[in-house]
Amino acid sequence: MLLDAQARSIRKRHPIAHWRCILYIVRRTQLYLDDELWQALHDRARSEQTTISELVRRAARERYLVDLEQRRKAMEAFVGSAKKNWNFENTESYLRGMRRSSRMQRLNKA
Repeated sequence: MLLDAQARSIRKRHPIAHWRCILYIVRRTQLYLDDELWQALHDRARSEQTTISELVRRAARERYLVDLEQRRKAMEAFVGSAKKNWNFENTESYLRGMRRSSRMQRLNKA
């Protein structure tokens, strides 16, 4: 709804704007499906009046992409999580102590 209002506003200010299109970058892939899976997808696509490709994309999104709301909650939980433990006066010495690397010594010897 908000996008429609924004689009109308843009069209009023820029009459040519409605001629523009939005390009999506997608990648083409090829899947090998056995007859049983293909038939199940074909039947479902026909009953939902969609394509097999859309069913596969939807299933992949549901399975492998985390919901936007879940991502937002996870980020809110993470942001500031170390703040309560952050009481280091000398950050540089703390970080160097965590690294426990002799890289600088090795570089100085070379």
